[in-house]
Amino acid sequence: MPAVTNQVQVGRSDLHVLPLALGGNVFGWTADETDSFAVLDAFVGAGGSMVDTADGYSHWVPGHTGGESETVIGRWLERSGRRDDVVIATKVSTHPELHGLAASTVRAAAQASLRRLGTDRIDLYYAHVDDTSVPLEETVEAFSRLVDDGLVRYIGLSNYAPDRIDAWMDVATGHGFHRPVALQPHYNLLERDFEGGLRDRAESHDLGVLPYFALAKRFLAGKYREGGPAVDSPRAGAAGGYLDDRGRRVLAALDEVSQSQGVAVASVALAWLRAQPTVTAPIASARTPEQLVSLIASTDLELDPGEIAALEVASG
Repeated sequence: MPAVTNQVQVGRSDLHVLPLALGGNVFGWTADETDSFAVLDAFVGAGGSMVDTADGYSHWVPGHTGGESETVIGRWLERSGRRDDVVIATKVSTHPELHGLAASTVRAAAQASLRRLGTDRIDLYYAHVDDTSVPLEETVEAFSRLVDDGLVRYIGLSNYAPDRIDAWMDVATGHGFHRPVALQPHYNLLERDFEGGLRDRAESHDLGVLPYFALAKRFLAGKYREGGPAVDSPRAGAAGGYLDDRGRRVLAALDEVSQSQGVAVASVALAWLRAQPTVTAPIASARTPEQLVSLIASTDLELDPGEIAALEVASG
Protein backbone atom coordinates (compact mmCIF):
# COMPACT_ATOMS: atom_id res chain seq x y z
CA MET A 1 0.00 0.00 0.00
CA PRO A 2 1.28 3.53 -0.65
CA ALA A 3 2.93 5.32 2.25
CA VAL A 4 1.26 8.36 3.76
CA THR A 5 3.09 11.16 5.50
CA ASN A 6 0.49 13.44 7.09
CA GLN A 7 1.15 13.75 10.82
CA VAL A 8 -0.84 15.15 13.74
CA GLN A 9 0.27 16.27 17.18
CA VAL A 10 -0.99 14.44 20.26
CA GLY A 11 -2.27 17.12 22.62
CA ARG A 12 0.50 19.36 23.94
CA SER A 13 3.14 16.67 23.56
CA ASP A 14 5.94 16.41 21.02
CA LEU A 15 4.45 13.15 19.74
CA HIS A 16 3.54 13.41 16.07
CA VAL A 17 1.74 10.44 14.53
CA LEU A 18 -0.24 9.35 11.51
CA PRO A 19 -3.93 10.20 12.18
CA LEU A 20 -4.59 6.52 12.81
CA ALA A 21 -3.37 4.42 15.72
CA LEU A 22 -3.02 0.67 15.27
CA GLY A 23 -4.95 -1.24 17.92
CA GLY A 24 -2.91 -4.06 19.40
CA ASN A 25 -5.75 -5.81 21.21
CA VAL A 26 -5.85 -8.56 18.56
CA PHE A 27 -2.13 -9.36 18.73
CA GLY A 28 -1.59 -12.74 20.32
CA TRP A 29 -5.36 -13.30 20.29
CA THR A 30 -7.21 -13.36 16.94
CA ALA A 31 -3.94 -12.56 15.16
CA ASP A 32 -1.12 -15.00 15.87
CA GLU A 33 2.48 -13.84 16.02
CA THR A 34 3.13 -14.31 12.31
CA ASP A 35 0.04 -12.35 11.30
CA SER A 36 0.73 -9.69 13.93
CA PHE A 37 4.25 -9.17 12.61
CA ALA A 38 2.89 -8.85 9.07
CA VAL A 39 0.37 -6.20 10.16
CA LEU A 40 3.00 -4.26 12.11
CA ASP A 41 5.41 -4.38 9.16
CA ALA A 42 2.71 -3.13 6.80
CA PHE A 43 1.51 -0.39 9.16
CA VAL A 44 4.94 1.10 9.74
CA GLY A 45 5.86 0.59 6.09
CA ALA A 46 2.82 2.68 5.12
CA GLY A 47 3.85 5.54 7.39
CA GLY A 48 2.05 4.49 10.56
CA SER A 49 3.69 5.08 13.91
CA MET A 50 1.43 4.76 16.98
CA VAL A 51 0.72 1.25 18.25
CA ASP A 52 -1.83 1.08 21.07
CA THR A 53 -1.98 -1.81 23.54
CA ALA A 54 -2.54 -2.54 27.25
CA ASP A 55 -1.05 -4.80 29.89
CA GLY A 56 -4.41 -6.57 30.24
CA TYR A 57 -4.63 -7.70 26.60
CA SER A 58 -5.74 -10.50 26.25
CA HIS A 59 -6.44 -11.92 29.72
CA TRP A 60 -10.08 -12.66 28.79
CA VAL A 61 -9.03 -15.48 26.48
CA PRO A 62 -8.97 -18.96 28.07
CA GLY A 63 -5.37 -19.85 28.84
CA HIS A 64 -4.15 -16.24 28.62
CA THR A 65 -2.94 -14.28 31.63
CA GLY A 66 -2.55 -10.75 30.23
CA GLY A 67 0.45 -9.19 28.54
CA GLU A 68 0.17 -11.31 25.39
CA SER A 69 -0.20 -8.29 23.10
CA GLU A 70 2.75 -6.44 24.63
CA THR A 71 4.89 -9.57 24.31
CA VAL A 72 4.14 -9.90 20.59
CA ILE A 73 4.86 -6.21 20.02
CA GLY A 74 8.12 -6.54 21.96
CA ARG A 75 9.23 -9.48 19.83
CA TRP A 76 8.40 -7.51 16.69
CA LEU A 77 10.40 -4.52 17.95
CA GLU A 78 13.38 -6.76 18.59
CA ARG A 79 13.13 -8.45 15.20
CA SER A 80 12.46 -5.30 13.19
CA GLY A 81 14.83 -2.94 14.98
CA ARG A 82 12.29 -0.15 14.51
CA ARG A 83 11.74 1.02 18.07
CA ASP A 84 12.61 4.60 17.18
CA ASP A 85 10.10 4.57 14.31
CA VAL A 86 7.06 3.84 16.48
CA VAL A 87 5.14 5.46 19.32
CA ILE A 88 4.20 2.85 21.89
CA ALA A 89 1.04 3.51 23.91
CA THR A 90 0.05 1.08 26.64
CA LYS A 91 -2.11 1.09 29.74
CA VAL A 92 -2.33 -0.01 33.38
CA SER A 93 -5.11 -1.21 35.69
CA THR A 94 -6.67 -4.29 34.05
CA HIS A 95 -3.93 -6.93 34.32
CA PRO A 96 -5.25 -9.67 36.63
CA GLU A 97 -2.08 -9.65 38.73
CA LEU A 98 -1.60 -5.86 38.71
CA HIS A 99 -5.11 -4.54 38.96
CA GLY A 100 -6.04 -0.98 39.85
CA LEU A 101 -4.10 2.25 40.23
CA ALA A 102 -2.35 2.15 43.59
CA ALA A 103 1.10 3.73 43.36
CA SER A 104 2.94 0.45 43.81
CA THR A 105 0.76 -1.20 41.18
CA VAL A 106 1.31 1.57 38.64
CA ARG A 107 5.09 1.33 38.97
CA ALA A 108 5.21 -2.46 38.98
CA ALA A 109 2.90 -2.63 35.97
CA ALA A 110 4.97 -0.09 34.03
CA GLN A 111 8.13 -2.08 34.72
CA ALA A 112 6.42 -5.31 33.65
CA SER A 113 5.20 -3.66 30.43
CA LEU A 114 8.69 -2.39 29.69
CA ARG A 115 10.09 -5.90 30.07
CA ARG A 116 7.48 -7.42 27.77
CA LEU A 117 7.93 -4.66 25.21
CA GLY A 118 11.71 -4.92 25.41
CA THR A 119 12.14 -1.15 25.59
CA ASP A 120 13.41 1.45 28.03
CA ARG A 121 10.46 3.84 27.77
CA ILE A 122 6.73 3.95 27.16
CA ASP A 123 5.81 6.88 24.93
CA LEU A 124 2.22 7.26 26.16
CA TYR A 125 1.05 5.56 29.35
CA TYR A 126 -2.67 5.50 30.12
CA ALA A 127 -4.63 4.99 33.27
CA HIS A 128 -6.86 2.42 31.59
CA VAL A 129 -9.87 2.45 33.93
CA ASP A 130 -10.51 4.81 36.84
CA ASP A 131 -9.88 3.36 40.31
CA THR A 132 -11.85 5.32 42.90
CA SER A 133 -10.63 3.02 45.71
CA VAL A 134 -7.25 4.79 45.59
CA PRO A 135 -6.79 8.47 46.51
CA LEU A 136 -6.43 10.36 43.25
CA GLU A 137 -3.38 12.21 44.55
CA GLU A 138 -1.59 8.88 44.95
CA THR A 139 -2.31 7.81 41.38
CA VAL A 140 -1.48 11.18 39.81
CA GLU A 141 1.83 11.34 41.64
CA ALA A 142 2.70 7.76 40.67
CA PHE A 143 2.25 8.53 36.98
CA SER A 144 4.19 11.77 37.27
CA ARG A 145 7.10 9.98 38.97
CA LEU A 146 7.31 7.58 36.03
CA VAL A 147 7.82 10.59 33.76
CA ASP A 148 10.42 12.06 36.12
CA ASP A 149 12.28 8.74 36.10
CA GLY A 150 12.29 8.52 32.29
CA LEU A 151 10.21 5.34 32.15
CA VAL A 152 7.24 7.16 30.56
CA ARG A 153 7.27 10.13 28.21
CA TYR A 154 3.61 11.22 28.42
CA ILE A 155 0.47 10.39 30.38
CA GLY A 156 -3.03 9.60 29.09
CA LEU A 157 -6.45 8.86 30.55
CA SER A 158 -8.96 6.27 29.33
CA ASN A 159 -12.52 5.58 30.48
CA TYR A 160 -12.58 8.55 32.87
CA ALA A 161 -15.70 10.59 33.61
CA PRO A 162 -15.57 14.36 32.97
CA ASP A 163 -15.47 15.30 36.65
CA ARG A 164 -12.64 12.85 37.31
CA ILE A 165 -10.63 14.34 34.45
CA ASP A 166 -11.08 17.76 36.05
CA ALA A 167 -10.02 16.37 39.41
CA TRP A 168 -6.89 14.75 37.94
CA MET A 169 -5.91 18.04 36.31
CA ASP A 170 -6.52 19.96 39.54
CA VAL A 171 -4.24 17.60 41.46
CA ALA A 172 -1.55 17.76 38.79
CA THR A 173 -1.64 21.55 38.62
CA GLY A 174 -1.80 21.99 42.38
CA HIS A 175 1.21 19.76 43.04
CA GLY A 176 3.29 20.54 39.96
CA PHE A 177 2.88 17.02 38.55
CA HIS A 178 3.00 16.17 34.85
CA ARG A 179 -0.40 16.60 33.22
CA PRO A 180 -2.02 14.12 30.82
CA VAL A 181 -1.85 14.95 27.13
CA ALA A 182 -4.30 12.39 25.74
CA LEU A 183 -7.76 10.98 26.29
CA GLN A 184 -8.94 7.61 24.99
CA PRO A 185 -12.75 7.31 25.02
CA HIS A 186 -15.27 4.94 23.42
CA TYR A 187 -16.39 6.90 20.36
CA ASN A 188 -17.64 6.12 16.87
CA LEU A 189 -20.66 6.83 14.63
CA LEU A 190 -22.83 4.58 16.79
CA GLU A 191 -21.38 5.55 20.19
CA ARG A 192 -21.55 9.33 20.51
CA ASP A 193 -21.80 10.01 24.24
CA PHE A 194 -18.31 11.50 24.02
CA GLU A 195 -19.78 14.56 22.32
CA GLY A 196 -20.92 16.02 25.65
CA GLY A 197 -18.84 16.54 28.76
CA LEU A 198 -15.89 14.45 27.62
CA ARG A 199 -15.35 16.51 24.50
CA ASP A 200 -15.69 19.67 26.58
CA ARG A 201 -12.89 18.43 28.83
CA ALA A 202 -10.70 17.46 25.90
CA GLU A 203 -11.06 21.01 24.59
CA SER A 204 -10.54 22.77 27.91
CA HIS A 205 -7.54 20.64 28.94
CA ASP A 206 -5.90 20.43 25.49
CA LEU A 207 -6.13 16.65 25.36
CA GLY A 208 -5.57 14.82 22.12
CA VAL A 209 -8.42 12.33 21.65
CA LEU A 210 -7.72 8.80 20.40
CA PRO A 211 -11.06 6.93 20.29
CA TYR A 212 -11.15 3.17 20.76
CA PHE A 213 -13.63 0.81 19.04
CA ALA A 214 -13.54 3.36 16.22
CA LEU A 215 -15.23 0.84 13.91
CA ALA A 216 -17.69 -0.48 16.52
CA LYS A 217 -16.05 -3.93 16.57
CA ARG A 218 -15.89 -3.75 12.73
CA PHE A 219 -19.65 -3.22 12.34
CA LEU A 220 -18.79 0.13 10.74
CA ALA A 221 -16.59 -1.69 8.26
CA GLY A 222 -19.78 -3.20 6.86
CA LYS A 223 -18.74 -6.61 8.08
CA TYR A 224 -22.02 -7.59 9.71
CA ARG A 225 -25.12 -7.32 7.54
CA GLU A 226 -28.39 -9.17 7.22
CA GLY A 227 -28.18 -11.87 4.64
CA GLY A 228 -24.40 -11.70 4.61
CA PRO A 229 -22.10 -14.64 5.22
CA ALA A 230 -21.77 -15.91 8.77
CA VAL A 231 -18.70 -14.43 10.39
CA ASP A 232 -16.63 -16.62 12.67
CA SER A 233 -15.18 -14.07 15.06
CA PRO A 234 -15.08 -13.57 18.83
CA ARG A 235 -16.48 -10.08 18.16
CA ALA A 236 -19.40 -11.16 16.00
CA GLY A 237 -21.99 -11.33 18.77
CA ALA A 238 -21.25 -7.88 20.18
CA ALA A 239 -20.98 -6.24 16.77
CA GLY A 240 -24.19 -7.87 15.60
CA GLY A 241 -25.99 -6.03 18.37
CA TYR A 242 -25.69 -2.86 16.30
CA LEU A 243 -27.82 -4.33 13.52
CA ASP A 244 -31.02 -2.48 14.41
CA ASP A 245 -32.88 0.29 12.56
CA ARG A 246 -30.28 2.88 13.50
CA GLY A 247 -27.42 0.61 12.52
CA ARG A 248 -29.05 -0.05 9.15
CA ARG A 249 -29.43 3.69 8.54
CA VAL A 250 -25.78 4.27 9.32
CA LEU A 251 -24.65 1.46 7.04
CA ALA A 252 -26.79 2.84 4.22
CA ALA A 253 -25.30 6.31 4.67
CA LEU A 254 -21.79 4.85 4.78
CA ASP A 255 -22.48 2.86 1.63
CA GLU A 256 -23.60 5.99 -0.22
CA VAL A 257 -20.51 7.98 0.75
CA SER A 258 -18.15 5.08 0.07
CA GLN A 259 -19.58 4.65 -3.43
CA SER A 260 -19.30 8.38 -4.13
CA GLN A 261 -15.73 8.54 -2.86
CA GLY A 262 -14.66 5.22 -4.32
CA VAL A 263 -13.32 3.94 -1.01
CA ALA A 264 -14.19 1.25 1.52
CA VAL A 265 -16.92 1.72 4.11
CA ALA A 266 -14.34 1.46 6.92
CA SER A 267 -12.37 4.34 5.40
CA VAL A 268 -15.44 6.56 5.51
CA ALA A 269 -16.31 5.68 9.12
CA LEU A 270 -12.77 6.50 10.26
CA ALA A 271 -12.60 9.69 8.18
CA TRP A 272 -15.83 10.89 9.84
CA LEU A 273 -14.34 10.25 13.25
CA ARG A 274 -11.06 11.94 12.36
CA ALA A 275 -13.00 15.03 11.26
CA GLN A 276 -14.64 15.48 14.67
CA PRO A 277 -13.45 18.26 17.00
CA THR A 278 -10.57 17.26 19.33
CA VAL A 279 -10.01 13.86 17.64
CA THR A 280 -6.33 13.26 16.94
CA ALA A 281 -6.31 9.70 15.67
CA PRO A 282 -8.92 6.92 15.77
CA ILE A 283 -7.70 3.54 16.98
CA ALA A 284 -8.48 0.55 14.78
CA SER A 285 -7.10 -2.97 14.66
CA ALA A 286 -6.36 -5.33 11.80
CA ARG A 287 -5.70 -9.07 11.81
CA THR A 288 -4.17 -9.08 8.33
CA PRO A 289 -2.36 -6.57 6.09
CA GLU A 290 -5.38 -6.75 3.75
CA GLN A 291 -7.65 -5.37 6.49
CA LEU A 292 -5.14 -2.61 7.08
CA VAL A 293 -5.50 -1.14 3.58
CA SER A 294 -8.87 0.55 4.22
CA LEU A 295 -7.67 1.84 7.59
CA ILE A 296 -4.62 3.55 6.09
CA ALA A 297 -6.77 4.95 3.28
CA SER A 298 -8.83 6.86 5.85
CA THR A 299 -5.90 9.02 6.93
CA ASP A 300 -6.04 11.34 3.92
CA LEU A 301 -9.73 10.96 3.05
CA GLU A 302 -11.55 14.27 3.36
CA LEU A 303 -15.34 14.17 3.57
CA ASP A 304 -17.29 17.22 2.47
CA PRO A 305 -19.71 18.95 4.88
CA GLY A 306 -22.72 17.36 3.21
CA GLU A 307 -21.31 13.86 3.64
CA ILE A 308 -20.48 14.48 7.28
CA ALA A 309 -23.99 15.85 7.89
CA ALA A 310 -25.63 12.87 6.18
CA LEU A 311 -23.71 10.44 8.37
CA GLU A 312 -24.61 12.35 11.52
CA VAL A 313 -28.31 12.48 10.60
CA ALA A 314 -28.28 8.71 10.05
CA SER A 315 -26.62 8.08 13.41
CA GLY A 316 -28.70 10.60 15.35
